[in-house]
Amino acid sequence: MSTDTLEKKLNKREQYKAKLKPYDYYTKEFDTIDFDSVGEGDRYYLQDLGIFNTYFLEDEFTIRLRNKDGGRFLAQDLIFLAKLVEEYELTLVITARAGFQLHDIYSDDVIEIWHKLNDYGLTTWQSFGDNIRNIVTDVYDGLSKYGHIEVHPLIKQMNDYILKNPKYVGMLPRRVSIGISGNEANVNSFFANDIYFALAKKNDVYGFNVYMGGKNTEVAQDADIFLEENEVFDFFKAFVSTFYTHGSRFSRSKTRLFYMIESMGLTKLKELIATEFGKAFNHAGELQLKHVDFEEFEELHDGSYAYCYQSNFGRLDAKEIHQIAAFVQEHHCEIRIGIDQNIYLLGLKAKTAPLPSPALSSTIVSCAGNLCPYAVWSIKEESALYLPLESIYKNRIKVGFSGCAKGCGRHRHTDIGLIGLKTNNFGATDGGARVFIGAEHDEGQSVARQLFSMVPFVHLKVTLALVIELFERSEEKNFQLYSRNILNRYSEDFLSLWHLYNLKNKTKIALPQQNELQTQEKELTLLQNSFKDFVLVEDDMKKSVSTMVKELWTVEGEDPHYKPPIKRTNFR
Repeated sequence: MSTDTLEKKLNKREQYKAKLKPYDYYTKEFDTIDFDSVGEGDRYYLQDLGIFNTYFLEDEFTIRLRNKDGGRFLAQDLIFLAKLVEEYELTLVITARAGFQLHDIYSDDVIEIWHKLNDYGLTTWQSFGDNIRNIVTDVYDGLSKYGHIEVHPLIKQMNDYILKNPKYVGMLPRRVSIGISGNEANVNSFFANDIYFALAKKNDVYGFNVYMGGKNTEVAQDADIFLEENEVFDFFKAFVSTFYTHGSRFSRSKTRLFYMIESMGLTKLKELIATEFGKAFNHAGELQLKHVDFEEFEELHDGSYAYCYQSNFGRLDAKEIHQIAAFVQEHHCEIRIGIDQNIYLLGLKAKTAPLPSPALSSTIVSCAGNLCPYAVWSIKEESALYLPLESIYKNRIKVGFSGCAKGCGRHRHTDIGLIGLKTNNFGATDGGARVFIGAEHDEGQSVARQLFSMVPFVHLKVTLALVIELFERSEEKNFQLYSRNILNRYSEDFLSLWHLYNLKNKTKIALPQQNELQTQEKELTLLQNSFKDFVLVEDDMKKSVSTMVKELWTVEGEDPHYKPPIKRTNFR
């Protein structure tokens, strides 16, 4: 195939890379860019430097920081960020990969802010684009009473290898997310990552089992590989080289690692990586993971304490950042950022907090919402308005709220998942959420399944409150056990109807525990025996669900709770 023919088959982003590598763009063109007139190619290249912009919001820019080797920051880092937010009137949010993101940046200020961040030492390199994104770990790495291997040195090795490496800056076929933890209990699951190094044990030696191909809608697969601690970095380099060389660069929708595995098979991919690795892989060890519900204050292995400061669904203002930094300096503790978008203060001598948390958000992950051009709704606002926060917090239920199908809130990897949507299916009420429940996420067994394709926001809190009340009545110890032992023994349509008839009749009839998957015949019998008004529409459970949701949630005329279409918020 000729070079011209090949370039025509490459997706548009790859065509730009073929003409000019992102690192060369940085050295030759970056400092001369007119940010008032950014072109399509510029937008691609700028992502590799941590700058995001879209053609339909061409005067607004976002800058994303990489986390500092697993989310560890210093008090002076926070003070620097707070002053930057104040000086330029910016909006700061914590990302779902334990980093920071600055929004509402004017075109005149982009280059100045970018240089200030990177000159200070808070790098923005390779935080967007086709790169190894923030490498994440458990927030208690190295200090947890559940820990066996501190992975911070490994993350630093991997970051040092990839960052500003001209060969790899923006040059992978697609982004790669990596999670690694040496703890047997983690605050959040890592099975949504492309690569997950999970704590395992083999021949009485702790190391890592490798899982591959995860994404926001899929769990990573067991690759049947065990790595000792000193092998992780070499595996990482071998993987990066393999993905760079053999990953698809054609249809953009099929370039993630998940599709590479789907196309060539996991066995072939492992053979390619093993060639780069230089030796055969050992078979997987015994996975060392368990469920723990973490509290606001956690005791660490040395007897000191950690405090979880629950952010306002990822949002931070300059005043609270200054307060947190001052507390850290006074008490000589450590700051870490979690992938749950909260701030953790580690090494406290007593259960002392710098200031009360502004929200009950410790188990809730939400996307950037209206700060992102792709989100349909202001997710951070909707979280406070439409979620039964007290019940979620009391039961330590993991919730992921995404503003669109891209799934940045990891809604398929939580106990309850939501996607903000718009619809006119129910009359004047045009806002709502698609609801998912039942992921078995701690050990990567399954993603959540759809409960409802759309629940209007005005009915969402009542619906979710019922889901939680039925869980409470099950007397299972946590929601994942409820999913494993009850929810996931039934079909999606049955679960929808069970909750709908409870809503209709204002009842709270709990789901019976089952020892096996239920047939449709058994499910229908259970519905008929439990709800005397149950009607099967045209002998079809899906049609029955559709009929019931219209009956319950359609409004006539002007809904008193109607919320007009959202406008993107500028916090200036």
